Amino acid sequence: MRGTPRTRRIPRPALGALIGATALFTAGTLATPAGAAPEPGPSTARVHSVPASAQQQARDFWTPERMRSAVPLDLLDADARSTDAAPRAGRPATVAPTAPTAGTADVGPAAFPNGGGAWTGGGAVVNTAGRVFFTYQGRTASCSGNAVTSANKSTVITAGHCVKLEGAWHTDWVFVPGYHDGQAPHGRWTATKTLSTPQWTASEDINYDVGAAVVAPLDGQRLTDVVGGQGLAFNTGYNLRMYAFGFPAAAPYDGQKFIYCSGTTNRDFLLSNDHGMGCDMTGGSSGGPWFTQFNEATGTGLQSSVNSFKYNFLPNRMYGPYFGADAQNLYQAAQSS
Repeated sequence: MRGTPRTRRIPRPALGALIGATALFTAGTLATPAGAAPEPGPSTARVHSVPASAQQQARDFWTPERMRSAVPLDLLDADARSTDAAPRAGRPATVAPTAPTAGTADVGPAAFPNGGGAWTGGGAVVNTAGRVFFTYQGRTASCSGNAVTSANKSTVITAGHCVKLEGAWHTDWVFVPGYHDGQAPHGRWTATKTLSTPQWTASEDINYDVGAAVVAPLDGQRLTDVVGGQGLAFNTGYNLRMYAFGFPAAAPYDGQKFIYCSGTTNRDFLLSNDHGMGCDMTGGSSGGPWFTQFNEATGTGLQSSVNSFKYNFLPNRMYGPYFGADAQNLYQAAQSS
């Protein structure tokens, strides 16, 4: 996250002041599985379909050189976004991981809490998580994302601003699970559809900064058949032990290392209803998964949020949206596509 911070002007009398917030992205950077509740309400996800010709163009566009050369965009201007509406509640629901657990690294327990460091634990998460690449306003861009258990075996969860920003859906969108140093060990998976919550697409409300993509088969195989899928949890409360992962690309990071943070979260009491966690990840980590019930030995857990934003005056604290009814609707729409 480089550049001059811009101020978020959102009236909230209890604050008595305007507080800046920044997004965490860089440029250059439904059939229901067992355990998931039915769609909880009338609010529906917004869907952007990608023509077949554009899918092939995206796969060809993202060369190792282009992926390595990602550079940070300016900070997101959040002036016009409402953050007053709390996420709609629903029944607690979970979806089990389908990621393989064999071949995990034999390492000691990871630090908890941890404010940001390289993940050396191995496990399924090093395959399900990856970098997201796309074109934004004519510039190459990057975020992070994660493959999840889904009926179509092709669903990626990320942040809303990693699929649509300032009124435009991103183009040349690909997911690279297990990314490292410009390499795509499991291939580059192109989006056939990108989706976000109606609140994000309408007004870029940070309470609903959740996105998804449905990716095309690659070499005759579907995504989670290749890399596995993490579980999910919706409407499961606040103040939880969580692990966050991503590929931060702005200083002091360079996008080449898989970074994690961990800690007991709290509910944001300032401008949003998001989860908050001590974490120094920077631009490029947006859309990376937050897990509850994360098992360090197997690298599996229940995805319950994504890296979303930071306040300017709290650079070492990350915030991620609460996965409530609308996040669940988004998942249902994606996995049934």
